[in-house]
Amino acid sequence: MIRLEGIEKVYRTERIETVALADINLEVREGEFVSVMGPSGCGKSTLLNLIGLLDTPTSGSVHLDGTRIDSYQDKALARMRNRQIGFVFQTFHLIADLSVVDNVEIPLLYRRMAASERRRRAIEALDRVGLASRVHHFPTQLSGGQQQRVAIARAIVGNPRILLADEPTGNLDSQMGHEIMAILKELNSELQTTVVMVTHDARLAEQTTRILRLIDGRQVN
Repeated sequence: MIRLEGIEKVYRTERIETVALADINLEVREGEFVSVMGPSGCGKSTLLNLIGLLDTPTSGSVHLDGTRIDSYQDKALARMRNRQIGFVFQTFHLIADLSVVDNVEIPLLYRRMAASERRRRAIEALDRVGLASRVHHFPTQLSGGQQQRVAIARAIVGNPRILLADEPTGNLDSQMGHEIMAILKELNSELQTTVVMVTHDARLAEQTTRILRLIDGRQVN
């Protein structure tokens, strides 16, 4: 489903060249739940950004369903991200002056969809993460765990095939972290959503299909 071949990502300034990723060869099959682990600064988030089409490699290629896509134009990449990929971040990125349901609807605003259908899908996504009773609350009225649930609902409202989670439990206590992990596992098992998750928590990583380890921008397994 997702294939990275010979990936290198280099950041250059006038004086410094920083190699964030080198010789990455990765294949993620449809329906897998893959965790990415490694020390801070090893390239985990950079890898996730490349998979999520938020960045392009310096060299190498990114393939989705057998088609090379890293050379697509920005509009085509944006359309693909909106329809096929959901993102969950460590910081929730919710808009404080929008209600929970309005936050969840945001990805659907970029599709030609009736307002009633957007609202139906948003409520359905919130129900899946256990927040059907909080649709008219605002982010500041929710706990950190509830805000992350809203962020997950927003990520899945468009029925993406791929869910990318960058330290989704990093700002939560262990109990809330396990609850968020349970939701991700349910999405993977029940909806067959392919999940790639960056985490520092070995206990969570051990619950995934496969662990990819990075050190200094390179795969070590």
